[in-house]
Amino acid sequence: MSNVLPGLKYSKEHEWVKIEGNVAAIGISDHAQSQLGDIVFIELPKVGASAQYMKAVGVVESVKAASDIYSPVSGKIVAVNEQLTKTPESVNKDCYGTGWMVKIELSKPEELNALMDDKAYTEFLAKH
Repeated sequence: MSNVLPGLKYSKEHEWVKIEGNVAAIGISDHAQSQLGDIVFIELPKVGASAQYMKAVGVVESVKAASDIYSPVSGKIVAVNEQLTKTPESVNKDCYGTGWMVKIELSKPEELNALMDDKAYTEFLAKH
C-alpha cells in the first residue's frame, strides 16, 4: 500500500501539492515513485518559467521508464529543487520531503479544487 500523506492534494497523474500561502510545492507521490522504480535522472524547469495546469514541467527517468511531471496548478515557478539533479534517488527515499521538485506561485488557486484530498486519492489508488 502506498504512503498517502494527509493535508496534501493529489492529481490523477500522481503528483502531490502542498500549499504554503500562495505557493504550491509539488512532487510525485509515493505510488508514482514506487511504480517508476530507481530514479536515475530528473529534468526540472528554470525558475521564472510558467507552469500550465496539467502540462509537463519536467521529466523523471528511472531504470524502467521516463515519465513527464505534470503541474497540477498554473503559475510561475519560483523555486526548483536543484539537489535532485545530483541526487535523483532522493525522490525514492523521501518523495514528500527532500524529493520535492518545484514550487509554483499560484495564478489560479481555484484549480486546487479539482485535486483530490488524501482520502479520495487513497480510494483512487485502490481502483486503479
